[in-house]
Amino acid sequence: MKIAFYGSSLLSSYWNGAATYYRGLISDLHRRGHQITFYEPDAFDRQQHRDIDPPDWAAVRVYPATEAALRDVIGEAHQADVVVKASGVGVFDDALLEGVMTAAAPHAIRIFWDVDAPATLTELRGNSDHCLHRILPALDLVLTYGGGPPVVEAYEGFGARRCVPVYNALDPETHHPVPAEPRFAADLSFLGNRLPDREARVEEFFLRPAAMLPERRFLIGGNGWETKAMPPQVRHIGHVYTREHNAFNTSGLAVLNIARDSMAAVGFSPATRVFEAAGAGACLITDAWVGLELFLREGEEVLVARDGAEVAEHVRQLTPARARAIGEAARARILSEHTYARRGAQVDALLREESLRRRARVGT
Repeated sequence: MKIAFYGSSLLSSYWNGAATYYRGLISDLHRRGHQITFYEPDAFDRQQHRDIDPPDWAAVRVYPATEAALRDVIGEAHQADVVVKASGVGVFDDALLEGVMTAAAPHAIRIFWDVDAPATLTELRGNSDHCLHRILPALDLVLTYGGGPPVVEAYEGFGARRCVPVYNALDPETHHPVPAEPRFAADLSFLGNRLPDREARVEEFFLRPAAMLPERRFLIGGNGWETKAMPPQVRHIGHVYTREHNAFNTSGLAVLNIARDSMAAVGFSPATRVFEAAGAGACLITDAWVGLELFLREGEEVLVARDGAEVAEHVRQLTPARARAIGEAARARILSEHTYARRGAQVDALLREESLRRRARVGT
């Protein structure tokens, strides 16, 4: 099938946490015979911070963030068998959603792909004029980055015909063990941009343990932390490109995952870093959230903390041998059950099923 995919960016992970997710899914769909064109706006300096070249598994159409260019890319939706509008494009989101779904050919499968369902659902609850209220009943599918049963029930309550979570996963060709690099050495490392609904949890789960363990080394990567006051043994290294994530994950004793407030509240929302860390064989410490057991077993494949004091205690007790055992167990589990090949197979099956349903509805 020809897929027109309108998202934030395939080429850059700069202020764009969905990049790895898009790459893993779209590259696997290409291997299954689908032809994907990814439309991304030239915005937020992402094109100046590309971390991959245009790939051979997707055509990438970078368009200026102007109304004229928007009209052009909307018009191209008519050529596709599947039209996907992702959340969080960041430029003309509502106009893009309404435009491409209206422009889609009569036979086309129409999909809204939500990479931040908790935030979107909060908007829907608070704004009766949100464009999704009008569009949801006409869509064939809502796919979500995570969220599990609470998100499915909420979307179907708002009128979605069908909502299916397609969780993050691992591309083992991209994220895998590599030799450690001294520049990423630490007892506990955290990688994530500074965001309003994450900052308080970073203070609790990362900065508080750092203050409790002045003799240990802490490393934080990501955008926006330059002006944040931190304990003296915390080192900030700024944006870490996707190509550097393997070394970041393998060079420390343990890697920390901290969910955003909304993701933690909803549950069933494993971040990309969970799979990247496991793929690299890193020992992962995560904050607690509902649904974790679907992906990793507590105490065997991941260490779980309910607050900063528990993070500090995990770091105190962790030996290199135990860290290695946990990392190896996590890698085996994720390789067995949570790769993008599995997610791609899930999406491919959904597309084929929806194609049959759509033909039945229109009588062709």
